[in-house]
Amino acid sequence: QVQLVESGGGLVQAGGSLRLSCAASGRTFSIAVMGWFRQAPGKEREFVAAITWSGSSTSHADSVKGRFTISMDNAKNTVYLQMSSLKPEDTAVYICAADRSRSLTIMPASYDYWGQGTQVTVSS
Repeated sequence: QVQLVESGGGLVQAGGSLRLSCAASGRTFSIAVMGWFRQAPGKEREFVAAITWSGSSTSHADSVKGRFTISMDNAKNTVYLQMSSLKPEDTAVYICAADRSRSLTIMPASYDYWGQGTQVTVSS
């Protein structure tokens, strides 16, 4: 089993920045890809970004390209999501996920482990 714990969410004004963290523990050797998703009230879970465990490859949703950056610190078993130029439409619960497969994927169903999520609220 893998445990994922997110932190770093909060309330920020539009145009501001936040950095989310997700610490992985347990059988981390089985993880190939780490991802961030988000879910707003009444909406489906949406892919935000993903990164291979080695940090060599990344993928970002078009809606966040140029504003969000995913990164990996293997020494700490932690994945980060640096969010800048935040918009009110970025308001959601941000959820970390881990995938045992070898390919970057945007599909939530492909991920094997999920954190509890952290709330991000962007005020206008």
